[in-house]
Amino acid sequence: MGEDNQHSEEVDDKDIVRLQVDGRELILVGTAHISQKSTDLVRKVIQDEKPDVVCVELDSRRYASLTNPDQWEKLDLKSIIRKKQLGALIAQLSLAGYQRRLGSQLGVKPGTELLEATKVADEMSIPFDLCDRDVGITLKRAWRKTPFIKQIWLMSSMAAGLFDRSEISEEQLEEIKEKDVLNEMLREVGEAMPTMKQVLIAERDSYLASKILASKGDKVVAIVGAGHVQGMVEHLEKGDPIDVAPLEEMPPASNTWKWIGALIPVLIAASLVWIGMTKGFDEAKANFIFWCVVNGVPCAVGGLIALAHPLTILGGLIAAPFTSLTPVIGAGYVTAFIQAWLSPPTVEELQSAGDDMSKPGMWWKNRLLKIFLAFLLPTLGSAIGTWVGFGGILKNLN
Repeated sequence: MGEDNQHSEEVDDKDIVRLQVDGRELILVGTAHISQKSTDLVRKVIQDEKPDVVCVELDSRRYASLTNPDQWEKLDLKSIIRKKQLGALIAQLSLAGYQRRLGSQLGVKPGTELLEATKVADEMSIPFDLCDRDVGITLKRAWRKTPFIKQIWLMSSMAAGLFDRSEISEEQLEEIKEKDVLNEMLREVGEAMPTMKQVLIAERDSYLASKILASKGDKVVAIVGAGHVQGMVEHLEKGDPIDVAPLEEMPPASNTWKWIGALIPVLIAASLVWIGMTKGFDEAKANFIFWCVVNGVPCAVGGLIALAHPLTILGGLIAAPFTSLTPVIGAGYVTAFIQAWLSPPTVEELQSAGDDMSKPGMWWKNRLLKIFLAFLLPTLGSAIGTWVGFGGILKNLN
């Protein structure tokens, strides 16, 4: 037997799982999302097996981003801000930027093996199914199911990792390519944040398995991340239908924060009325002015630190005292919208934002990142002002 065949058999034992389910042959190919070896394996398996259908761990949004790298030109930033999705965009760009930096060291773009599967399928006139859950739903479910303290920890970890420019050694790069290391990483995530692992891994195992079972054809090749294979096998071997509808629903936001968001404005308004009734109109007016100052000034300072447009800073100064009295919209979204309207980013800045995020100085130069700053810093300033103002008004009740 030749050397190539020996290598092929070794790869098959390690990276490929074959199942027989209800008379159908299901072939799972576990890949590393940043690995040329995985990309080569995907092409070889599809060409050798000639399946009836190829299932790929992609949703339509991620597929579009891989096949249309110029999609940033069509980004409707104002619409994203109006829909209050700016935080999700920051998280996605941060993750994408990290993957690109890692991929540049490996010489492979993230998701290349998944895109390769669709290309080979097209070349061979084999239909392919995009079997993953929409990435937006996954991120929102993960965030809403994560306890508040863990959310703070997650944001801190992301912020710390954002500016980590350290090079990865050759030994570490080789380890990253191995799926047993990926499984170990997922295990550690699960120990630290069980709800995050439930949404990112376990739920998607079920979702992917369901879509594969629903695919048409007696012979199916499924290209998925190595970390999903074990969980998917457990579902596929049962062969039972999986109801994915609950996995596509948005869990409600925390009732605690809903109550806090609604209660604070009521308490502040009631406090101002009480002060007016017991201490007179002038005292109530003074407290209202105090509220406006302690809310508006920190918000404006946040915009100033972001080096935002002067009208953005002025907008935050005016808006913060009123947005803090309603849970509908935050001051940061007002300032971000004004900044995006007055200083929209160029196509080049949109395309480079993911990489520029790791360079602290670029946050003030790249106009998309400056919009993020014009969102984050005024939001922080307004939050500080709300609690300071709330505490000050409560003291004046006596």
